[in-house]
Amino acid sequence: MPEKTTSETYARIYSVVRRIPRGRVATYGQIADLAGLPKQPRLVGYALHSLAEGSEVPWERVINARGEVSPRTAPGGDLVQQQLLEAEGVSFNLYGRVDLKKFQWKRKQRYR
Repeated sequence: MPEKTTSETYARIYSVVRRIPRGRVATYGQIADLAGLPKQPRLVGYALHSLAEGSEVPWERVINARGEVSPRTAPGGDLVQQQLLEAEGVSFNLYGRVDLKKFQWKRKQRYR
């Protein structure tokens, strides 16, 4: 089977991320699994990092497996993500974590 191009792979990731409903979050690993890319959560991070500014892909809904917003290289980027999620009704505890039992998107079917 031919190797997928980066753009095709990223398109699959973006397709899954677009399905996360408002007020819900998914983990990088969860998105990788649903996109048919098991054990590749970093690839999801790379794909989201490469989004053009103003993209309609709801990148802010993807967080790490601990329920935290992952740190950014640019100062304040993690705060922006937290604020966007809070505006959608996702709450963070005093340690900056989301209760995944309450807010995690429950989709289990893989991308087709």
